[in-house]
Amino acid sequence: MQLDIFEHSRDVMLRNDALQALLRRDAITARAAWQSLAAEFPSDPNLPSLDLLVGTLEHVEDTPFKDHGTAQGVLQHLHGRVHTEALQQLGHADGLAWMAPLWRHAAQRASRLEFRPDFSEAHAAPLLLRAADFSAAADAVASIASWRRIPAALAWMAEARFRLEGLDANWGLLAELAWLSPGRFDALTRCLADPLLQRLRRRFDAEFEGLGNVDDLAWFPAWALTEQPALARMMGQAQPGLHKPPETAMRLLLDLLHLERQGRQRDLIDPRKRLRDLHPAVFAAYMRRR
Repeated sequence: MQLDIFEHSRDVMLRNDALQALLRRDAITARAAWQSLAAEFPSDPNLPSLDLLVGTLEHVEDTPFKDHGTAQGVLQHLHGRVHTEALQQLGHADGLAWMAPLWRHAAQRASRLEFRPDFSEAHAAPLLLRAADFSAAADAVASIASWRRIPAALAWMAEARFRLEGLDANWGLLAELAWLSPGRFDALTRCLADPLLQRLRRRFDAEFEGLGNVDDLAWFPAWALTEQPALARMMGQAQPGLHKPPETAMRLLLDLLHLERQGRQRDLIDPRKRLRDLHPAVFAAYMRRR
């Protein structure tokens, strides 16, 4: 009976040997363990996945990507099969940690590539974000001309700075992103998983009367001020954008909150009317607390 247990656990032991070697990034030992597993248990369903991960360690190239197309092909492979198998075989936390050096290495290979909207994921910045190298990611974004007017670059910078400085220091960037690209704002706020941001998003999604699609999120910065007036100082750090109605509404609310603090009741009439004309739902949310 003990021999039967040993025989049935032999494949588990060999798989664990390969996994432990992978975690140590020891490609030679991992390959030897894989070969033993393949020789003794050729039908083991984990063999292809382990082979892919071991092969990834064995074939790390150092040459810079020659063009965006080449980079995209390599990165799609990393984003797809390698990332998926790493998380499946190593577990979520260990898999992410195992992938980080690969993303950092890919970022080094992509460092000479200029930002191109049609190959945005081939830029070093998103790769450094995946590697959790947030300071380097922020530097990479800062090297992109007019990054504040490019949705992808603005989202990368907002994430990098959030990871480095927290939410309070980055409400301005988040407001700019909401106005410029509600879709990217939606994706980023879900990714950041900040408790306050999540709580405000849930209330906004449940209460805001808009078009009922992602474009409503352009109004989120203005609406958030009606819920959390204390955000005014942080929201005020947002740089001027394209002066579209959602931005105008937020800046009107900043003015209104300032006038209220000064007790200038007569001066509230005109900006309140302008806010109502811009978006009745934002105005109603503001007036509910008056």
